[in-house]
Amino acid sequence: MLGSGVAPSLAEDFPQFIAGLKPDAERLGISAATFDAATRDLQPDLSLPNLDLPGRRGPSNAGQSEFTLTPAQYLAPKALDRLAAQGRELASRNRATLTAIERRFGIPGETVLAIYGRESGYGRAKIPYDGLRVLATQAFVGQRKQDFRQEFLLALKMLQDGVSREALRSSWAGAIGLGQMLPSQYYRYGVDFDGDGKVNIWSSEPDVFASIANHLAGEGWARGLAWAFEVTAPADTACTEADPGKAMPIRDWLARGFRVLGPRAPGAAEQAASASLFMPAGPYGPAFLITRNYYALKAYNFSDLYVLFVGHLGDRIAGRGEFATRWQPKAQASTATIAAIQQGLTDKGFYNDKIDGRAGMQTRLAIGRYQAKRGLAVDCWPAEGVLGDLGAASR
Repeated sequence: MLGSGVAPSLAEDFPQFIAGLKPDAERLGISAATFDAATRDLQPDLSLPNLDLPGRRGPSNAGQSEFTLTPAQYLAPKALDRLAAQGRELASRNRATLTAIERRFGIPGETVLAIYGRESGYGRAKIPYDGLRVLATQAFVGQRKQDFRQEFLLALKMLQDGVSREALRSSWAGAIGLGQMLPSQYYRYGVDFDGDGKVNIWSSEPDVFASIANHLAGEGWARGLAWAFEVTAPADTACTEADPGKAMPIRDWLARGFRVLGPRAPGAAEQAASASLFMPAGPYGPAFLITRNYYALKAYNFSDLYVLFVGHLGDRIAGRGEFATRWQPKAQASTATIAAIQQGLTDKGFYNDKIDGRAGMQTRLAIGRYQAKRGLAVDCWPAEGVLGDLGAASR
């Protein structure tokens, strides 16, 4: 079923689209037999998020918790407690392997385990989608068609190279295996760490751990540097200072009166590292000085809430406690409303990023600057009232 409200021509266009990929597949070394067997009877799944379909308007992030939940909701204590306890058990059981991986790649074992825990519940989660179908659909009518075209071709190459069709189970975005990697990441970062001659990200935990670590190392992780430090800010600090473009050495933040919270204080080398201020809930929650390792984690998943979750989970696995500052309960606008806020801010010259309904760093920063310009209380928070004021300012 292609789904209701979809142009009937899509049913006819999809097989033609797939057939048009065959020459590119052949150039990647994919045989006609592999291509034909994999694509025979393949149908798109038009229920997936982030598709560019006739009649589907605005951002499509329904059900994606990274984009619909507040920090307080996403970083639920029960989930963190459970995953941290399981992670400590795994760390104890795999100490030698994780130590060897850290020695080779520079990534702490607790960070590797945090990603493993978040991505697949330490291998317990069922991965719901047919990855080949997902990648074909996203290549056909996704919002990032060109990227997914290559991912689909590389998934076919995985089949050519001996990966089973059953192994290509994925998330809605096409990530596969226990560490949830796209096919391009599998080829770029996959590691045979158990020495059996193949990269097995489905059932070999050493390969999964090493592949995650290699991914982070390849995206710029710096050895011996924390991903973030929770801080208290001076009383006159506005959330508009939480600008990723305004970075300076941690020692300079401390000299300005920022105070590190928690059991881990930055050493001399870390104090020399560059960091920017991050206030994911504005004045309604913890503040952080984030380092380049924050962005290495973000390369694994672009959501800031995801980075907060895995960074904090890694700290919890390592024996460090909860954030010192509590998240305050605060309602966040819907995805559609956030997209409307982004459009309003764009129209008024405060925002020049994607209209995607996601309350990321740039959106919150733009909200804060708009609030300051209008003489409003500045909290950088994507609330319904912001959209109301944007509308009033336009009349």
